[in-house]
Amino acid sequence: MPTLLGRGNAALDVNPPAGNEELSVNGSDWLWAVTAIYVVSFLAFFGLTFVARSGEKIFHYLFTIALLVGSITYFAQASDLGYNLVSQVNSSPRLALTRQIFWPKYVNWTVSFPAVVTALGLLSGVPWATIIFNVFLSWTWVISYLVSAFTVSNYKWGFYAFGTVSWLMLAFSTFSAGSSAKRVGVSRDHTLLSGWVNLLWLLYPIAFGLTDGGNRIGVTPGFIFFGILDVLLVPVLSFAFIFLARRWDYGQLNLAFTRYGRVHNAGTFPEKTTAAPAAADPAVTV
Repeated sequence: MPTLLGRGNAALDVNPPAGNEELSVNGSDWLWAVTAIYVVSFLAFFGLTFVARSGEKIFHYLFTIALLVGSITYFAQASDLGYNLVSQVNSSPRLALTRQIFWPKYVNWTVSFPAVVTALGLLSGVPWATIIFNVFLSWTWVISYLVSAFTVSNYKWGFYAFGTVSWLMLAFSTFSAGSSAKRVGVSRDHTLLSGWVNLLWLLYPIAFGLTDGGNRIGVTPGFIFFGILDVLLVPVLSFAFIFLARRWDYGQLNLAFTRYGRVHNAGTFPEKTTAAPAAADPAVTV
């Protein structure tokens, strides 16, 4: 507890960094700040699930999980845990040849990116097949970048290319959902949210190319870059969803859920409308 609550940041004393290009104390301080943002957002969002109306908690659940996983992964990185030393084939003259590559960052994206695309898909009213397709595209993007980061030759750029193509397909899919969002009356909000997401996603390939991919900037500047993007993508987006959701008709969006599953037909709840089974006629004998 003194390590976590004291004025000094002793994380790098307890878990010393390694390699030539490594996390600095200032970088760890920044990561603790991002961890705090995620933890506070998680607690607030988890609390909001108790006041949300029954059947209208789907966005609360999605972003609560994303915020919890983000809290865990940023805690690990701030503590200088969860890394491997990877030789860098593309080192600038001022950077050395080995770099700390933190895999919790990719674990965070493996959860947060699908949560974001699922939320956008549910809002737009696209079919479940499209939502699942987008989830797998996001996983392909993240896994390709993860493999690229741990590849010690220039073949890493092949994996980077595959991941970037997956991102382009994902961006096209989320933007093309605008026509579906228009049919259910949330075109403006969907355009705002999907535009925000895709603007941030545009910067992830650039950030990766400068950090874990090309080793053009150090570990601490890389974490500052990704930390800002992650905070804007998940905590900020999650509260934007909840704020805008106050004016959405969950029945019209087919977003109300019951024990029978997702409700259709303007929010008709099957358990409230299903007729009771007819009583057996005592005069009928077998």
